[in-house]
Amino acid sequence: MDSATGSSVEGSAENCSGAAAGPVRGPAAVPPASLSPSRAADFMRCPLLYRFRVIDRLPEKPSAAATRGTVVHAVLERLFDAPAEERTAPRAVSLVPGEWERLLAAKPELAGLFLREDGSRDDEALARWLADAERLVERWFSLEDPTRLEPAERELSVQTVLEPVAEEDGAGRPELLLRGIVDRLDVAPSGELRIVDYKTGKAPSPQYRGEALFQMMFYALVVWRLRGRVPRRLQLVYLGSGDVLTYDPVEAELHAVERKLRALWDAIAEATRTGDWRPRPTKLCGWCDHRAVCPEFGGTPPPYPLPLPAQRDGAAQGRMDAV
Repeated sequence: MDSATGSSVEGSAENCSGAAAGPVRGPAAVPPASLSPSRAADFMRCPLLYRFRVIDRLPEKPSAAATRGTVVHAVLERLFDAPAEERTAPRAVSLVPGEWERLLAAKPELAGLFLREDGSRDDEALARWLADAERLVERWFSLEDPTRLEPAERELSVQTVLEPVAEEDGAGRPELLLRGIVDRLDVAPSGELRIVDYKTGKAPSPQYRGEALFQMMFYALVVWRLRGRVPRRLQLVYLGSGDVLTYDPVEAELHAVERKLRALWDAIAEATRTGDWRPRPTKLCGWCDHRAVCPEFGGTPPPYPLPLPAQRDGAAQGRMDAV
């Protein structure tokens, strides 16, 4: 799911301009307790980005593109509330302004996306943005026919626990809570499952499809664990380019995804314990809100908010000395 809530961190980030003395902290830091497709992708892309979002919980600026994704997702979800014969493109397009107002009421800070330099509201920019959202919604009707669909679930929150696995030395690896939100789950009369995810951007070229497929395989693993059936099909609907990509997973692949997620969680646990979160520069760095505190751009990360090994050992020794 690509939306304004795709990141675990929201709000403004004035510090990223470099004008402030230091970063604005989010809520109190706690160790990671679960893994979602978005956060797994963050860690694989850049461990330091994962730290900023999950450990430090630094605020980030709202994005017009991500916010548009949230509105479009809401429209496609709500359209199925209507009887099949009323699921038309004009009806779906008419839902866009209302879903924007609903989101704005929940997150008033999003109004800042459509302000002029003098602080006045830019109605023309908002109108263009809404028109773009309406075009994305309308394009969906050229890719799927909602009058012939009856989703079993929409915006389905899913989670499952991968139980600990004993190692050869007898030590157990910790359990792993996987969680996410599936845009749509279709169930055929035969019981076969199809997981559908809407993307408001353009389909990536073949060499860059791995991240999107990883997200879908993550969902497939969770749904398989919950329902006892390997999904028959994974379907990515790219509204930005009008493409539909499909993949049919098999059980062996989901076992491989599980092994990868366990290894990823082990790496996250080790970084959490040691505080060693290294940046991994890519071309996406130009879009990152945290460049002002990233060493790759001459910044200094905020003090690590969780206890480090020496601190933990010192605290334990202090308690022993007090006995």
